This record gives sequence, C-alpha cells and structure tokens, in this order.
Amino acid sequence: MSSEGATIRSYRDLVAWQQAMRLVESVYALVSLLPADERFGLASQLRRSAVSIPSNIAEGHARESTKEFIRYIAIARGSLAELETQLELISRLKMTEAGQLDQTLSCCDELGRILRGLRKSLDNKLEAAHQ
Repeated sequence: MSSEGATIRSYRDLVAWQQAMRLVESVYALVSLLPADERFGLASQLRRSAVSIPSNIAEGHARESTKEFIRYIAIARGSLAELETQLELISRLKMTEAGQLDQTLSCCDELGRILRGLRKSLDNKLEAAHQ
C-alpha cells in the first residue's frame, strides 16, 4: 500500500509506516501528559510498544521476502494490540484527558485497518506467486 499508487522504493513510501510514525508521535505527546509517577512505568511500555510498530514494518520490508514481510506485519499488529491495551488501561485509570487519548486511539484504529489491508495484499501476492 502506497500513497496514491506510487511506486514503493523504501519502507518510508508505505502508508502503513507513515501512519505508524504518526502514531508514535501521538503516543509521545500523550506520555508527556501522564502523571510524573508513571513516566518510567507505563510511559516506558507505551513508547516501546509504539516504536516497535514502524520498526517492524521497516524491518519486514527490508527483508525483501513477501513471506518475511507478512511475519513482520503480524509482529507489528501484535505490538499495536499491546499498545491499545495499555491505552485502555490509561483510560480506565483516568490518567489523562480524553481528547489526546481519543486522538491516539483513532490513530490506532486507522493503522489497524491499514495493516489488515497490507496483510491481505501481501497474502494475495504470495498466493499469486505460488500459482
């Protein structure tokens, strides 16, 4: 998946990677709003989960194997689920204002849709190669 059907030359051209980077930015902004006593606990986990998503998209793309890329997309989706769970915890514990949290959750939803589409596209590519 690329912007407007453009050729993919680098992982940076992937809409999934671009959206994942926006999500990281949103998570970092959210973490800055957390109570000081959470800056090293949950905040660290949030940052780690968020950073893992575009990192795995980039690494999978760099493997130059559709099968490997699919595996790394699955890892990115796992990190996204981990992040969403941590965001739910923030919500339940009322650690931040809803506005920033809603924006971050919206980024998560959009990225989830993009990753599912990318996975389906890669599955189709792999299937076509085996026919």
